[in-house]
Amino acid sequence: MFTKDELQDAHRLVRSYMPPTPQYAWPQLEARLGCKVWVKHENHTPTGSFKVRGAFTFIDWLKRTQPDCPGIVTATRGNHGQGQALAARAAGMRALVYVPHGNSVEKNAAMRAFGAELVEFGADFDEAREEVFRVAKAEGLHFVPPFHPELVRGVATYAYELLTARPQIDTLYVPIGCGSGICGCIAARDALGLSTKIVGVVSETAQTAKLSAEAGRLIETAPPRTFADGMAVRVPVRAALDIYGPGAERFVTVSDTQIAEAIRVYFSDTHNLAEGAGAAPLAALMQEAEAMKGREVALILCGGNIDREWFLTVLRGDVPEV
Repeated sequence: MFTKDELQDAHRLVRSYMPPTPQYAWPQLEARLGCKVWVKHENHTPTGSFKVRGAFTFIDWLKRTQPDCPGIVTATRGNHGQGQALAARAAGMRALVYVPHGNSVEKNAAMRAFGAELVEFGADFDEAREEVFRVAKAEGLHFVPPFHPELVRGVATYAYELLTARPQIDTLYVPIGCGSGICGCIAARDALGLSTKIVGVVSETAQTAKLSAEAGRLIETAPPRTFADGMAVRVPVRAALDIYGPGAERFVTVSDTQIAEAIRVYFSDTHNLAEGAGAAPLAALMQEAEAMKGREVALILCGGNIDREWFLTVLRGDVPEV
């Protein structure tokens, strides 16, 4: 998908805005799971999520190719919108962001703080995304899709950092929403010429990526009901499916109960905060721990932006209701 030089160029750009995030092998996770576990801490970015990397490269590309563009419009559940708002406003552009009704209160507040004009529309992410198509034309703004080569090139820099530092990693677990994260991991692995196995993780109520990859065609699912909002997608992105379909080793389904337990484990074993999608890879590894014993694996903790009330519910041993 990208050459090593193209990823190095993207990494230089991203590093001009933020330092590399750490990857740590936490001993308590190793003791719990029986394998060496590297955690890539994308919860330590300026927005608490990996999405900001793609925002930096996308807005840079937009400035170069459309210097008179007045601004952008996009749909999000939160992390994508925070990154786009930060990067667009820094470039002097308007940032109009659509979210579905009932979206995360604290992610909405963060997007506004980064300069987004926030609009609530639709029952889920996909309905909000459909409205954005119309608004982009009506208001003369550039539509930022959930998946675009420049977004993926920026997102791939986290996997580039991880796999450059730890090329010996056998298996890497990454959550799937619209697919930029897993495609970035596949792109970095291939550009570096490694044999790392990439495992995609989906919510049991949002299996569109898994079902589509296994069927070899787009399969739309019912509206997701999961507190892992970064994975709550019911319509796959064709361009992403074309990459992760053949590029992933396999796909693992996790429940909200398993994700909640993984959030608790992250907090007790590493004292890191993980949102639902961020904890999903750990939930998948916990499910496959027996098969992974003795191996060296990595988890993408893709974000830590969980609402306080949800986090308190999880710490009490319960599962947030959606």
